[in-house]
Amino acid sequence: MGAPASGEGPTGAGILAPYAQDVRKSRGRRLSEPRSPTRRPYARDRDRILHSTAFRRLNHKTQVFIYHEGDHYRSRLTHSLEVSQIARSIARALQADEDLTEAVALAHDLGHPPFGHAGERALDAAMTEAGGFDHNAQSLRVVTKLERIYGGFDGLNLTWETLEGLVKHNGPLGGAGKPVPGPILDYCQTHDLELDSFASLEAQIAALADDIAYNAHDIDDGYRAGCFSFADLASVPFAARYLDELDAVFPGLEPARRLYELKRRLITAMVDDLLRETRERLAALRPASADGIRSAARATAGFSPSMLDDLGQLRTFLYARVYRHPRVMRIMGDAEDLVVELFQRYLNDPAALPPEWRAEARSGDPRASARHVADFIAGQTDRYAIAEHRRLFDATPDLR
Repeated sequence: MGAPASGEGPTGAGILAPYAQDVRKSRGRRLSEPRSPTRRPYARDRDRILHSTAFRRLNHKTQVFIYHEGDHYRSRLTHSLEVSQIARSIARALQADEDLTEAVALAHDLGHPPFGHAGERALDAAMTEAGGFDHNAQSLRVVTKLERIYGGFDGLNLTWETLEGLVKHNGPLGGAGKPVPGPILDYCQTHDLELDSFASLEAQIAALADDIAYNAHDIDDGYRAGCFSFADLASVPFAARYLDELDAVFPGLEPARRLYELKRRLITAMVDDLLRETRERLAALRPASADGIRSAARATAGFSPSMLDDLGQLRTFLYARVYRHPRVMRIMGDAEDLVVELFQRYLNDPAALPPEWRAEARSGDPRASARHVADFIAGQTDRYAIAEHRRLFDATPDLR
């Protein structure tokens, strides 16, 4: 592991709480690098993620609706930007490290394959005999191995704390009935990310900002796609409260404005609840350092029981009306078939791969070959995957 990061530039802006991740106590980078005279270590991590090829590809990867269905639907890129904005605001309010929070938020979806969760399901099924596929594990592979833009190393050589947050932002790994994905176990053999503990408060904030962002913007995108009406949405008590409030303040508001005002109120409600609940947990826990957060018996950042109930009802609605909408299900079913067909073709015919990807696909280890093909497909954008399928097959689904 590299030298401690305390010498890597300025120590940061603002006064952090004792439980925040102190950059001066960072475990550093796996490979030592000269310090930056202008940026803190976690800010460098954030910038490396922003400048990576994998991050740019998120612009043409599905969130819920495929890119050619409309210009205004969220992509994985715009989703990640919304998550980072919400996460940074929460971190600031809790006096946590904003740069680390933002780095984890921006990186959390780097491993998503084309076509969102449909692509992930397809790759996981195709990789059954080779260890399966998990987008969080793939994100780790992207930032430690697959991104090849620096002269001195593969990956982005991020700090330990950012890598830890990327892997454990949803909680400790390896509990009962929750096997750790193979790529994460493999990596931890040489760079231990301490999978059995919680991640920093900053990483926990990023994970909850993800929930806040998609719960709000999937309402926005689902309504615009015609999956439901305001009357349908009013069946969800959480949304109905704010629709009623809007009607009282802005009677007769046009739909586009009504939709935006609803979304912003829902985000505010979720953020305010998270801050109240997390402050209560912090007051009870009284952690003296970031390690106090890591060793806690439960997550320190979280929603209140009443908000969890509200969000459960909202997710039930979104699953029924958006994620399982017949049009969405049909398109994503075709997308899954497309990904599986690409996987089988590349695996059985390495010559179908670009020249720079062929050699490792011909290795004598079937599991390694399958993982290599999965790496290639996971890096594809929606439109590249469609173009590849058209190149290799006689018929390609329209995905519309």
